[in-house]
Amino acid sequence: MFEQSKSFPKLVGLSALLIAGSAAFFSVFGLSKLFAGAQFAVVIMAGSLEFGKLVAASFLYRYWDKINIAHRTYMTIATVILILITSAGIFGFLSNAYQGATVSFEKETTALLYKEDRLEQLQNDKKFLKEELEAAVAELPDNYRTAKRKLREEYQPKINKINDDIINLKSEVGDLKVQIIETGVEVGPAIYLARVFDTDVDSVVKFFIFILIFVFDPMAVMFVISYNVTLLDREKNNNASSDSNITITNSNNSKLRKWWELYGEKKREFKENIKETIGNDDRFKTKKKEVVEIEPDPNDLPDIKKKNKSRLRKGEIRSDR
Repeated sequence: MFEQSKSFPKLVGLSALLIAGSAAFFSVFGLSKLFAGAQFAVVIMAGSLEFGKLVAASFLYRYWDKINIAHRTYMTIATVILILITSAGIFGFLSNAYQGATVSFEKETTALLYKEDRLEQLQNDKKFLKEELEAAVAELPDNYRTAKRKLREEYQPKINKINDDIINLKSEVGDLKVQIIETGVEVGPAIYLARVFDTDVDSVVKFFIFILIFVFDPMAVMFVISYNVTLLDREKNNNASSDSNITITNSNNSKLRKWWELYGEKKREFKENIKETIGNDDRFKTKKKEVVEIEPDPNDLPDIKKKNKSRLRKGEIRSDR
């Protein structure tokens, strides 16, 4: 039921935004470090390509069946190449971060190895001087005490100097070991994993970086496609619900229309029944008046000539001249 929640598409969209945004940031930063001579231009270029990659993935999902095969093939290949470029940028960013965290550690480790080798060499020199002194003293007769003393006085300053160097080196080696322990806290997990797999730290770090880059950007693209799936599914559900509402409204209107039609038919039937009842009742019948036709009598018509003569005598009508 969780996929039917109204907030689920927003959750998918937020996940896509976070993962894609993080991948884009790491990739752009890594590519800018790779091409340090034109960082600003590389940032603009890589940012545009990252945005276009996400839009291309959404476009391919929505219009896969509506575009031709050449268009579809090119955009698919371009999207895959952009994913590889993003992964390379992420690899550069993580490698740079690893080197920044281990640069002091590597310096201190290199200095420690050098001082330990130097300490071993001084100890060998001291041993050689003592053996040489003993051999020279042994060659002298027993009564050559003065010569033996001079030999010891000649070798002793060299031995003392070597002893001082050894003491100083041991102190420096101890300080470096303490610093390495403090610095190694940042890369301690990598060192521990390197010991577990019986390999060096760089190999372990590269292995985990490759795992991250093969999951990071492909997951971002898949989340963008998943967000498109949720949007299209929600639009489909909204259209289906609107169609059902329209159907219900039309059915209700048809019911209302049928009710009014039924009412109108009953009303017309009622009026017709009343008219029929009134028409069949003799009380409501009106008697027709008989029309008597009278034929005109020529004798009853007035004599127009006589009438006109009388009017002329009276002066009512003037004669024409």
